Amino acid sequence: MKKSWLLSICLLVVIAGVNAQATTEKDGPVITFETRTHDFGDIAQGDKVEKVFTFTNTGNQPLIITNVEVTCGCTTPKGWPRDPIAPGEKGELTVSFNTAGKIGRQNKPVTIVSNAINPEGNRLSFSANILEKAQPQ
Repeated sequence: MKKSWLLSICLLVVIAGVNAQATTEKDGPVITFETRTHDFGDIAQGDKVEKVFTFTNTGNQPLIITNVEVTCGCTTPKGWPRDPIAPGEKGELTVSFNTAGKIGRQNKPVTIVSNAINPEGNRLSFSANILEKAQPQ
């Protein structure tokens, strides 16, 4: 009898925990990017390139992007929505990369600061292989 009571209580605790987690995961803004990575491939030193990352708020509350952080002055985020993005709406974030002074393989992270409840959705990255620019003869 004691075993069945203990088993019943454990089962109820597990079910309550799963339900609470499911409710928490579904309640709030969720930023979902079409792609979170981009490889520019081989580009010449000194070139300026940019990538537009498209996203959708797949959550059930407005998404607010307060900042976009980069780790280097060679990377510039621009054009992200300053107004709240309603559930189901799309948005874009443009990231520019200036290869001046860079050489070899480059991997650059971009962090979106927002109220999204999915922290993995707040990270983007891009890469490129910077080739030395040919000198005119």
